[in-house]
Amino acid sequence: MRRAVVTGGAGFVGSWLCEHLVERGVEVVCVDNLVTGSRDNLSALEGRPGFELVEQDVCEGLPVDGPVNWVLHLACPASPVDYLRLPVETMMVGSMGTRHALDLAERTAARFLLASTSEVYGDPAEHPQPESYWGNVNPVGPRSVYDESKRFAEALTTAYRTARGVDTTIVRIFNTFGPRMRVDDGRAIPAFMSQALTGRPLTVAGEGSQTRSLCYVEDTVAGIVALAAADHPGPVNIGSQDEMSMLELAERVRALAASPSTVEFVELPEDDPRVRRPDTRRAAELLGWEPQISVEEGLKRTLEWFATQVSAG
Repeated sequence: MRRAVVTGGAGFVGSWLCEHLVERGVEVVCVDNLVTGSRDNLSALEGRPGFELVEQDVCEGLPVDGPVNWVLHLACPASPVDYLRLPVETMMVGSMGTRHALDLAERTAARFLLASTSEVYGDPAEHPQPESYWGNVNPVGPRSVYDESKRFAEALTTAYRTARGVDTTIVRIFNTFGPRMRVDDGRAIPAFMSQALTGRPLTVAGEGSQTRSLCYVEDTVAGIVALAAADHPGPVNIGSQDEMSMLELAERVRALAASPSTVEFVELPEDDPRVRRPDTRRAAELLGWEPQISVEEGLKRTLEWFATQVSAG
């Protein structure tokens, strides 16, 4: 069996990744301090052979013994609610946490994958965003703790590859959604769905003209695994071409939920990107990857899951 260490494995994307790997016969060591992740996300894996949860802050080290084939580094607060609440911790996991994960990969001769983000492109002046675009990031704005921690993590990952010969790669994940997102996550889909299901107004920032490209979580995980199994150093964009405005997304959620909710416009957050859509030609050419689940189907599955969360209180 191949053996993978997944940091941040109790989080939204991380838990789907752990489950995907275990179901394919990979032994998984999930490392998470459960600050933004949850044991509930791993309930399907509890007690299964080949799965272990280690409750540990990656900034303090990675106490994993034995052989390791893959180190998949996803640990980091990912929603604005979390990284604005934990700014220093977010910077530390991008720096010291990434260093400890890279050290583990170097020590075990494992392939290392950094889960980076479309946020490294900031408020892009180039659209759609290819991997060659350097980005437009405010280094001292409120989002900088997340954006710059990921940009630093990419630079550190590249340095370990070029200076120390570690087998590394970088995936830039665009807007991903699906079951296991927290109701209080703060991002658009959890907010819209919980609001629509409870009859509250759907709060759309600004005029709702800002766009995002939505990719269902199972497709995102398939792209992550495909890149981990390849030999390309990255970065590689993983995301959907289904770009839509936030107002359109709110209307689609409201219609799917058959909700009587109204739309309420609220203040646009500082440095909120105006557009977001990946150029995914590299993923298609190198990995043969493209999304398989439509946004409509993904929204239906996610809404069903949120309905169970809302009914459970």
